[in-house]
Amino acid sequence: MKKLNAKEVNKLYDAILSIKDRKECEDFLRDLLTKTELNEVAARWLVARLLNKGTTYVEIEKITGLSSTTVARVHKWLKKSKGGYVAMLNKRRNKYV
Repeated sequence: MKKLNAKEVNKLYDAILSIKDRKECEDFLRDLLTKTELNEVAARWLVARLLNKGTTYVEIEKITGLSSTTVARVHKWLKKSKGGYVAMLNKRRNKYV
């Protein structure tokens, strides 16, 4: 696949920012992503929430069926990335796991 330029990625961000409600979000993401991709993204979000809660890698692997490599990757992004996971976890505190 040809790498898209930043302008096109920014247009995707703008589309996401324009979502007005849950139904519109569901419809957009379902059209944008395959069911498998959507499940993969949701699983990473679950891993981030579980890690944030202090759940061990072994327990997360049992709960999600994901590999230790995927759990470790999410942990790395949770601790040393742009802070997106942390920001969303803080916004959604007490609403999830």
